[in-house]
Amino acid sequence: MRPLLLVAGLSGAAALGAQAQAQPARGRARGTIQDAEIEIVKDRVNTLPEATRNFEKIRLAPPPKPTRTVTYTYPDFRLPATRLNTAIPVLPIAPEAPSLLTGNYLKLGIGNYGTVYGRAHLHSTRNEKYSYGLDLRHQGSANGPVDGSNSATSQSSAALTGEVYQGSAALGASLDYGRERYHFYGYDASKLAATPDKGSIEQTFNRFGARGYARNRAPDAAIQYELGLGYKYWKDAYTSSEGNFFLDGKLGYALSETSKLTLQGEASFITEKEDLAVTTPQPGTSNFSRARNFVQVTPAYELTGKTGVSLTLGATLGYSSEPGTVPGGNTDQPNGVSKTAVYPALRIGYALVPEKLQIYGGLGGALQRVTRYDLTQENPWLARGASQTVADAHQGVSVYGGFTAAPASGLEVAARATFSRSRNLYFYRNSLTDTTKFDLVYDQESIGVTNVHAEVLYSAAEKVRVGLKADFNHYGVKNLDQAYGRPSFIGTLYGTYNATDKLLLGANLYYYAGNYGVGYRTNLANGFPVREVVSRKTDAVVDLSLRADYRITPKFSIFAMGNNLTNRHYQRYLNYQSQGINVIGGAAYSF
Repeated sequence: MRPLLLVAGLSGAAALGAQAQAQPARGRARGTIQDAEIEIVKDRVNTLPEATRNFEKIRLAPPPKPTRTVTYTYPDFRLPATRLNTAIPVLPIAPEAPSLLTGNYLKLGIGNYGTVYGRAHLHSTRNEKYSYGLDLRHQGSANGPVDGSNSATSQSSAALTGEVYQGSAALGASLDYGRERYHFYGYDASKLAATPDKGSIEQTFNRFGARGYARNRAPDAAIQYELGLGYKYWKDAYTSSEGNFFLDGKLGYALSETSKLTLQGEASFITEKEDLAVTTPQPGTSNFSRARNFVQVTPAYELTGKTGVSLTLGATLGYSSEPGTVPGGNTDQPNGVSKTAVYPALRIGYALVPEKLQIYGGLGGALQRVTRYDLTQENPWLARGASQTVADAHQGVSVYGGFTAAPASGLEVAARATFSRSRNLYFYRNSLTDTTKFDLVYDQESIGVTNVHAEVLYSAAEKVRVGLKADFNHYGVKNLDQAYGRPSFIGTLYGTYNATDKLLLGANLYYYAGNYGVGYRTNLANGFPVREVVSRKTDAVVDLSLRADYRITPKFSIFAMGNNLTNRHYQRYLNYQSQGINVIGGAAYSF
C-alpha cells in the first residue's frame, strides 16, 4: 500500500507541475522537474545507544541565609535647658521619582518671642573620590518668659566636614564652631528692689572643635579600624576656659568568620584656666589653672556562634588623674576616689528566634569623661568655673540584661535594665549663695544607680514612622538630700506621617518627671530671722510639638511648627521657667 500511495502522490505532483507550466508567465523564469530515482527502504531500523538512567534527584544548594542585624537609630533626646527643643527633625518628603542628589537646602523662619530660625545644609553630590559638607544653624529669641530680653537666648553653630577616599581607606576631618547666649533670669522679681540689667546677668559660651581621622571603609576586610585625633576649646563670660586634646580609636581583627579581637580606646588631656583677677578683683588674687588627664582602653574577644550564641570576653582599664582627697572634706565635693579602675567587659547573647528575638546579659563598668564643654550644654546656668570641681564619674561594676526583637514587619523593640555602683556622679543643685546659678555637687559614698530603658519603633512603607523612648532612673543618694537636677523618668513619643506626596506631618511629646533644687525659707529663732535651706521640687514637664511641611514645587516648600502647645511654663531646672506656646513659620529651598 505504501508504494501505491507514493506513486499516486508523485503523479499528482507531476500533473500540477504541467498545469503550472502551461499557464502564462508572470515575470518569473519557468521551472522544470528533473528526472530522479527514489529508493524506498522499508526494513531499515534506527538504533540509539543505551542511555544511563540516574534515579537520584537533583540537589540544589540552598541560597545563603542573609544576616539581619537590627539597628536602633533613635534620636538623641539630650535637650537644651532653656526650653525643651521639641522641634521635629527636618525630614525630606519622598519625591515622586528618584532625582539627582544635591544635598543642599536653605531654611528660614520667624516666630513669636522675636524668634528667628535659620539653617543652611550644603553638601557635595555622590562622588567616589571625596565628599564634603557645611551645616549652618541659628535659633534665637529676642524675648523670653521673664522680663522680656532678660530671658533672651540664642544658639548659633557651623560645622564643616570632609572625606577623601583612597582605595579601601578614608581620610576625614571636621571643624566646628558654636556661640550661645543665655541669661540668669531665675530670680524672684518680687524680692528685688529693681529689675536686673540684662548685661549684668548675661552668660555666653564659645565652642571650637577640630578632628582628623582615618578609617577602613571595606566591610569585608580582616582588619577594621578608625583612629582619630582632635582638639576642643570652650570659653565662658567669666574668663573660664577649657582646652581638650583627645584621641579615640576602634580596632578589629577577624580571626575567622565567627570570631575577632577588638580594641577600643580613648584619651583626653584637659587644661582648665580662669583669670580670677577679672571675676574676683581682690588683692593677692591669682589665676586658676588645673590639668586633668584621662585614659581608657577595652580589649576584648568576640565570638558569634552558628547556634545563635554570641560571646564577648574582655576588660576595661581606665585612669583619671583626679580627684584625690579634697582639702577640708567638703561633703559636696569629690573625695577619696581611686585614680585607676579595672572593670569586666563580659556579654553573652542568645537568639531565641533567629532574626526575631535575642536576649543578652553581662557585666560592665567604665569611667565617664566629664567636661565643662558638655556640662554647659546640659545646664548653661552653672556658677563660674573656678568655683566648680569637675570630676570624671566612675560607673563601677554593673550588671545588665535585656532583649532586642523584631516581632512583626516594620516593628522593632528593645529593652534593657542596668544596676551599677557609681562614684563621682554629678548633680545640679542651686548655689547656696545665689539660687539663680547651679553648683556641681557629689555624694561622698558609692551610690546605687538603677536604669530601665525601653525603645519601640514602627515604620510602615515609608509612610508612617512612630517611636517611643523611655528611661526610668533611681539614684540611691546617701549624703545628699535629693538627686538634684536629675528626673526619675524621661519619656518621648514621636512620629511622622507622609499624608501625601507633598505634605509631611510630625509630632513630638516629651514628659519629664519633676526634679529637685533648693531654695530658702526664713524662720524666726529667738526673735531673729534665720534663713533655712529647703529642697523644692519642680512640676512635671509635658511638652507637645506639632509640625507640617508642604512642598509647593520640587524645590520650594513651606513649614510651620508649634512648640509647647500645652502652654505649660514648666521648669526643667528650678527657677527657670520655659517659654509658653511658641510658633515658627517659614520657607525652605532645595537645590
